[in-house]
Amino acid sequence: MKKIQYFNRKVIGFLSLVLIVLLISGCTKVLDDVQNLASYPASGTFDDVLTANAFTANLYASTLSGWPINMGNNCDEGGGINGDGWITTDNTVMKFWPYATIRKINILLKEVPLGKIAADKQGAFIGQAKFLRAFNYFKMVYYYGGVPIIETPQELTDNLMVTRNTTAQCFDFIIKDLDEAAALLPPKYTGTDRGKIDQAIIKAFKGRVLLYKASPQFNSANPYGNTYWTAAYTANKDAKDFLDANGYGLLDDYTKVFETKGHKENILSVIYSNPAKTNGRGEDGLRPLSESKNATGYDQPIWSMVSAFPMKDGKKPGDPTSAYPYNIQTFWKNRDPRFDATIVWNGAIYELSGIKGRRQYTMYGIAKSMDAWGYSMQGESYPTRTGVYCRKGIMEELASTQVALNDIDWPEIRYAEVLFNYAESANETGKTSDALDVLKAIRKRAGIEAGADGMYGLKTGMSRDEMRTAIFDEKRVEFMFEGQRFWDLRRQRMFGSYLNGMRKYGIMGMTVNGHATATADDIVKGNAFQLLPEDFTYSVEEQITNGPKQMVMPDKYYFFPIQLTNINQNANLKQNKDWGGDFNPEL
Repeated sequence: MKKIQYFNRKVIGFLSLVLIVLLISGCTKVLDDVQNLASYPASGTFDDVLTANAFTANLYASTLSGWPINMGNNCDEGGGINGDGWITTDNTVMKFWPYATIRKINILLKEVPLGKIAADKQGAFIGQAKFLRAFNYFKMVYYYGGVPIIETPQELTDNLMVTRNTTAQCFDFIIKDLDEAAALLPPKYTGTDRGKIDQAIIKAFKGRVLLYKASPQFNSANPYGNTYWTAAYTANKDAKDFLDANGYGLLDDYTKVFETKGHKENILSVIYSNPAKTNGRGEDGLRPLSESKNATGYDQPIWSMVSAFPMKDGKKPGDPTSAYPYNIQTFWKNRDPRFDATIVWNGAIYELSGIKGRRQYTMYGIAKSMDAWGYSMQGESYPTRTGVYCRKGIMEELASTQVALNDIDWPEIRYAEVLFNYAESANETGKTSDALDVLKAIRKRAGIEAGADGMYGLKTGMSRDEMRTAIFDEKRVEFMFEGQRFWDLRRQRMFGSYLNGMRKYGIMGMTVNGHATATADDIVKGNAFQLLPEDFTYSVEEQITNGPKQMVMPDKYYFFPIQLTNINQNANLKQNKDWGGDFNPEL
């Protein structure tokens, strides 16, 4: 097998280490910087369940992160502009090269069978490690296409000038690891084992992997007619059926997905617990500064995101067939209940720090501290100000001094995603009615009215193309700021349709009680939380005042370049074809 520059040593003396460093100082590193040449685990690590568990826990921490904060700035969810040159061959922005973690995984896979842990307990460690390796490889593949497959820990004597495997070979390797992991693990972990990899997680993740494999990103010449869609449908239907049989499903209350732990909708959770592990949500930067600590401006929805939420009857804002007339001056009224659950607008009740009746203001002169967005602030650029805030995943009861103690779990995979993956693959394999059933279930759970026709505001008789759009529109709302939207648009090669050339806007409070400048009485009422949203008038205004105002998202961003430092270290590591090389990252 191909191997990479790391060194397989269990014991090494200081003088030997110095000598080796001197000997290789003229050599190039191949795939990753080696921070500690003697990092092979101590002898006996895999002879005991406790130490093996500790080693495995470190692999989880290296592989699974928390909420993808501000990822929405890269698309049509949040503020900020990706201008010309956002990504270059230096690629300090969108890089992912986790071979240090993969090496540790390979060490576990090699050493566990050689250790003293009972044979009936070894499988759990091997299964978890194989999933985590597949997870890391999958992320590299959707970043770059095919990458070198490394399956064993490396020796000093190895040939380090490895080449890239094809994208097809990498997908095969990922699926093989997942299938072998599933055969070693139980259907579902519960109780104190919650969060550990099990069959439910593997099946859900396999559906995600095969959805990507079928997608236009990897099949630009045949985006929706390729045979990979059938495998994607089979895997996602299998995942859905398995999850249903093992007690997973949609929660009745959308809000509780992000406010309760250990529930049936979260499949793969990164578990947080105060005080041991906190603030995966980054609440200290999500809150308005008046009730936060040291930071603000994360994950602020832009106007197009706000506008994406339908009305209570599921119709688009302004649709003449909707039972709920729409007016920008009351844009928050009669919306999809997910709007209230995730959006905080000017004058909305937002009881941060446990302050009963507290309202959040964003109009300049009324809002406190740096909570505002208005004309008087536009002498400078505030690229994260949009006039609204996000409340998803916020623990409102925390005092401002305790915001970093947020311990809401991060749902890396939740049941709703499996439903969307199933719907998408069903639609692309001619099963549009199955996809429609998913959208109805999602909207029913959201609290949208079914209507006389039972369609929850959806169009009847949708074509395959119309259903594809409906799925993406619905998922944008359901998963706002959960890190899905950018990758979905990229996976579907929709940058040109949605992002390239896009300008971003917010909603600005223009007057309060008819006053363009707040009066003393207005300020008193604001401080007492007596001003209502309808006491203001609003205008949609461009968010960016200085610098680039349009998103630049060329087609070459559908695959990122391998970072130039890695390319320069190994002449056999070819660059992608749109970035100066000749490697084709598609299937």
